[in-house]
Amino acid sequence: MDVIVVPCPACRTLNRLPADRIGEGPICSSCRTRLFGTPVELDGTTFDRVAGKTTLPIAVDFWAEWCGPCRIMAPRFAEAARELAGRVVFAKLDTEAAPEVAARFDIRSIPTMVLLRNGAEVRRISGALQKQQIVQWALVG
Repeated sequence: MDVIVVPCPACRTLNRLPADRIGEGPICSSCRTRLFGTPVELDGTTFDRVAGKTTLPIAVDFWAEWCGPCRIMAPRFAEAARELAGRVVFAKLDTEAAPEVAARFDIRSIPTMVLLRNGAEVRRISGALQKQQIVQWALVG
């Protein structure tokens, strides 16, 4: 039986679950929050643990509170997270709160989305996108 590891969007606990049960709306083993459909807020402390151990692809939105295009794209990113629930983990990282992670990924403009597999970058795109563009971008990688 294949097992996947995914983070909880509320408490960031890593959860192990059978891959064939993704469609059953699994909940976090710690806080009982639904595991899919909501972006996970990451910071400098949780980024490496979550990105390195999560077995599904992770679409990370590098953003900042002061960024107008970031705020415009945020609800679209959340909608894409709901549409791809169980297929891609969506995460957000505030570049102001975790500049060391942003520097490691050489983030030069925001919003920038980076798709990770097994903790390694697969692709990236910058600029505010529509929901369908986010979905297509995340699925191609």
